[in-house]
Amino acid sequence: MNPTSQHSIRWTAGRAVRIAALAACLGLSSNACRVEAPERTQAEERASATGYRGILLADAEPRPDFVLTDVNGDALDFRSDTEGKLALLFFGYTFCPDICPVHMASLAAVKRDLSIEEQRRMRVIFVTADPRRDTPERLRDWLGNFDTDFVGLRGSEAEVDRIMLSLGLPAAIRDTAAGPDYAVGHASQVIAFPPGDGFRVIYPFGTRQADWQHDLPRLLDP
Repeated sequence: MNPTSQHSIRWTAGRAVRIAALAACLGLSSNACRVEAPERTQAEERASATGYRGILLADAEPRPDFVLTDVNGDALDFRSDTEGKLALLFFGYTFCPDICPVHMASLAAVKRDLSIEEQRRMRVIFVTADPRRDTPERLRDWLGNFDTDFVGLRGSEAEVDRIMLSLGLPAAIRDTAAGPDYAVGHASQVIAFPPGDGFRVIYPFGTRQADWQHDLPRLLDP
């Protein structure tokens, strides 16, 4: 057999394999070649039903009425200070190794994508559940790593626990007997209070930046 014939056989055989594979994809073995669409997340499923990827609580109580102290030593009335704005409320502590920095980093990143006017209409409020270690200076510096406009609030442990309980959240668990590096067990969700109230939306730990990007414009203009 001459080289040209050998080349023709190899080309024909290769072409036959390619045709067989194409035929399989076109019908003979369609299941094996079908590209599956990615499954929707729970957040995306919720958005189909409610419009929000967070957990919608309809007919909720008005935003809470409490006064705590900010990092400058000034009293801040949560209800009056955030009236007419989107308020994103979170309880945590600056020594938190995961939940708190992840939430704050996600919110800071998504906030930067909003217009200046939209940014002015929202407040991120971080209430420390660990006032023993979270001094005003530490709280200011820690939040400033994410966004200098994030508001840090402090109160006594009893005050903070009372506010959390009023929102249906568990009180913080402070394992102070473990020494100076103790952990604080606290609720892991961000609570969104849209302008006008009437409802609130809960964002658990694990909320993705894409979920915030989807929901924030809707929360600002419900």
